[in-house]
Parts: sequence; C-alpha cells; structure tokens
Amino acid sequence: MAKQNVSEQFVDILARAGVKRLYGVVGDSLNPVVDAIRRNPAMDWIQVRHEETAAFAAGAEAQITGELAACAGSCGPGNLHLINGLYDAHRSMAPVLALASHIPSGEIGLGYFQETHPELLFQECSHYNEMISNPQQMPRLLQTAIQHAIGRGGVAVVSMPGDVASRPAPEKSVEHALVTSRPSVRPGDAEIEKLCRMVDEAKRVTLFCGSGTAGAHAEVMEFAERVKAPVGHALRGKEWIQYDNPYDVGMSGLLGYGAAYEATNECDLLILLGTDFPYNAFLPTDVKIVQVDVRPEHLGRRSKLDLAVWGDVRETLRCLTPRVKAKSDRKFLDRMLKKHADALEGVISAYTRKVDKHVPIHPEYVASVLDELADEDAVFTVDTGMCNVWAARYLTPNGKRRVIGSFSHGSMANALPQAIGAQFTDRNRQVVSMSGDGGFTMLMGDFLTLVQYDLPVKVVLFNNSSLGMVELEMLVGGLPSFGTTNKNPDFAAVARASGAYGVRVEKPKQLESALKDAFKHKGPALVDIVTDPNALSIPPKISADMVTGFALSASKIVLDGGVGRMVQMARSNLRNVPRP
Repeated sequence: MAKQNVSEQFVDILARAGVKRLYGVVGDSLNPVVDAIRRNPAMDWIQVRHEETAAFAAGAEAQITGELAACAGSCGPGNLHLINGLYDAHRSMAPVLALASHIPSGEIGLGYFQETHPELLFQECSHYNEMISNPQQMPRLLQTAIQHAIGRGGVAVVSMPGDVASRPAPEKSVEHALVTSRPSVRPGDAEIEKLCRMVDEAKRVTLFCGSGTAGAHAEVMEFAERVKAPVGHALRGKEWIQYDNPYDVGMSGLLGYGAAYEATNECDLLILLGTDFPYNAFLPTDVKIVQVDVRPEHLGRRSKLDLAVWGDVRETLRCLTPRVKAKSDRKFLDRMLKKHADALEGVISAYTRKVDKHVPIHPEYVASVLDELADEDAVFTVDTGMCNVWAARYLTPNGKRRVIGSFSHGSMANALPQAIGAQFTDRNRQVVSMSGDGGFTMLMGDFLTLVQYDLPVKVVLFNNSSLGMVELEMLVGGLPSFGTTNKNPDFAAVARASGAYGVRVEKPKQLESALKDAFKHKGPALVDIVTDPNALSIPPKISADMVTGFALSASKIVLDGGVGRMVQMARSNLRNVPRP
C-alpha cells in the first residue's frame, strides 16, 4: 500500500468524522488537499465562486443535518473570505470545520506574498483555532478540532501550510474514536427544585422560546398546559415552537407581532427557554426571570436572572414538569390569547386591501402565496433585511419545514449560499432562497454554482431596487434615505443567460403561475418579482424617545403589514378558550 501524505490523511479523518463534501475555491496552498479529495471516493469537492459562500453553505448543511460540515480557503485572501460565513455558523452553533491553508511554513513571519495569520484572524469566531506546523501534529490536532466543533457546537479552524500538506504522513499516527454527536445536559437536582418552587409560587408564568427548543416541542406544550402559560418566541424559535401551539402569543423583538411583548412583561415569572434573544429592551426589568440554556456563557447575558439553569430545554422540562403543581387559573393565559388575536386582527388590513391588484406587487402578497405553494417539508433560506420580516410574518411552520437565515449574525447575502448547502443534503427536497435584491447581488456569482451542479434551488427574488431595511433604519432614526437605491438588471434574463430557468413577475396576477412553473422545473430557477419599495411603514405612534438607532423599545413596535395564516391560528386558539 502506497504511503499516505498529510493531505490524504487529513481527508480520511474528515470522512471518518462524517464529512461528505468540502466547499471552497481551489488554489496554491490548498491544491494538495483538493487533489487528495479527487482521489478519495468518500468525499466530494464543491467548487463555489466565493469562499464566503463556502462557509455559509457548510453552516447551512450542518444546521440541516446536525452533523459536521466543512469548508476551505487557500492562503491569505482565500481563507480571509471564509470569515463572515464562519461567524454566522459559530453564532448559529453549527458544527463546521474550516481549513485555512497557509503560506510555506519556512516563510511564516517574513512578510511573504499573501501572508496573513489565520490563528489570530479566526480567534473570535471559533471554539478552536490552531496551526499544523509538522506532520506529527496533524492527526491529533485535526481530531481535537473536530471534537470542539461537534462537542461545543460551532466552528473549529485548522490552518496548514501547503508544504506540510504535501509531506509524508507519519507511519504510526495516533487516531482515536471521534465524537459524532453532543450529549444531553441535565441540570442538577438543586436547580430543578429551585425552579419548581418559583413556578409553584408564581401566579402568571410566561415562556419565551428560542432555537434551543429544537426537539422539545412536546415538552414545552406539556409544561405550558400544566402551568397555563402563554408561549412566545424569538425569530430563531419560530420553526420549532409555533406550530400546533394552542398557547402561542406570537413573536417579540424588532420584527415582533401579537402579544408576546405583553406576555413577557405582564407575567410575574418569565422563563427563557433556549434563547439568546439579543434585544434586552424588549425584556422586562421588574419580573422574576429564569433562563434555561445548554451553553452556560449565554446565561444572564441579556437580563438580570433570578435563576440560571444550565441544561437542555428538553431534559430540563422532563425533570421539571412532573414536579410542579398543576395550575387551574387560565385568566392570564386567556387574556394574552385574546390580546394576541386582537393584535393580529389589527394589522391584517394592510395586507387584505386589494393586494392582489396592487402594482408594484406587495411583498406581503408574495410571501403569502409562496407559503401556500411551497412543499410541506420545504427548506427556506432567508436573506437578512426585509426578507426576515416576510419570513417571520408569513412562513407557516409545521414541524417539517426548516427556516434558516443569518438570524444571530445578521449578514447580508446569506440566503443563496445557505440554499446551496441545504440542497446538497437532499436534491429531492424543495429548497427556496428568499433573496432580497441587495443580498442576492452581493454574492450573485454563486448563482452559477447552482447551474454548475444542477442544484434545483428556487430563488424567489424580492426585487424592490433598494436596501429596504436600511431605509427603514434611516426613517426610524430621523434621517433621509441615502445610498440605498439599487439599479438592477432584469434578473430573470440574467438567470436564463446563465443556463437556468428565469421568469420576471411585474403584476400580481402573474405571481401564482410563475411560482408554480418554477417549482415544477427540475433544475435551478429564479423568479424575479418586482415588489413595492414603499410596502413597509412604521406606525405613527413611534416617538423619538422610543428609538436608539433601530433598537425599538416599546410594546407596540409592530411593522405595518399582514401576518398571513397566523391570524387564523390565533382565532383557532381563541375558540378553545373556555367561556364562563
């Protein structure tokens, strides 16, 4: 058997850890690794047009599968391009291994061509960040990096000079069994007992849920029923907790709707479940707060805590629910459910007034039709900005759909690259990129990646020729909009010229058939929808003292516009309220 070099050993270890593909752009110091992949049937090299896309794609793949994904960049500028997508993956707790290839080892520190210092650059967006300086290090160092990415949930970075990658691997390398999944974390009995006493003593309990409630839907619902608690959620908690939820009171935060704000501020015990919700202006200061999180560094970052509980939401509630006393008083819950339904009724008018005839097309109408037509198990990737609003308001979760965005990092241009990673996990699953024209054009080159690999991603482009969220920020801050207008091409024509399916929609009556045709198309497709740049406005009650930049801090901060099928869900829940 021919002796392995370090690159071949590197690829073998990644494959053993479950990595199926490496996203990146080939070049110089990375060439030995890419050549090793060429000769290894267990792994594919996915050639993208920009390394930022590689990192976003790997992060999305990891979020869809829950398994380790990987990306790579060549020395200097190549691996620098990874950093934005790695920040996003790290903040999303997506297990990603990044290879930052390096200049020749003998030239490090001497100002060599394209020299950077990856071990410094990636420090803030990784749990582990080390350089392989000789072949003897490689197996153990890479395995340690893998353990960090999977075990702690986030990014691990390995930098490796190209000359080291080409050297012979050591004869007897140390390779050990690899961690491939994270364990459940159960709080201690003392914390459970304290939490139990606090719940029993409280008259009005509210649950506020984030992405940490993934896999804990049944446990949250059981606990909410036992203590008669309204259940609100952050944006990242929407897909996990809103469906089949008779206690739903909507979402709090900058894009919030319904009665979530009231429920969190009018209770006497607020329990934060698996959320690192960043907007402390929306959290109360005069009620008792408990936070449950699997990452102890998240505890107490956003508000004062009366109790910090380190543990998985699912395991914590499994321990807690049988111990708390069942509550019979539904007055608080029923009042919040009614407020929620009333609040949603109050904002549907903007959506229901002739939007099917309005030109330019209301983006609310686009999102509503998209929600109706998309598959029951579709994956939506959502651009930062106004697309976040439409996803929050109109996408209906059901326990099968996934919604992925740059919800913690807030980067533009994330939707298309994330759709690439999501689609590679399953070519038969519908993947829809909800792209804004600003985000799409930032990394538009990787639309060609869809064509190159014949990935059947459907890009639904909300084209209002502006940076809509930035205009809104300026409006809220009392500034005239400036530098926010985009001069766009006919994106459908660009798609067709690239070898994909493309259609442009300028009138509402064209929308449904255009989306249906795009969804039926076997390969990549783009639907360029010209939407109204003035579709969103701030209610007139917002005053200057309620604003710090875009950190709106008042109970009625609801962006004008509809809420899709959520109003039907609220009405349904309200019908279940017992009548006196």
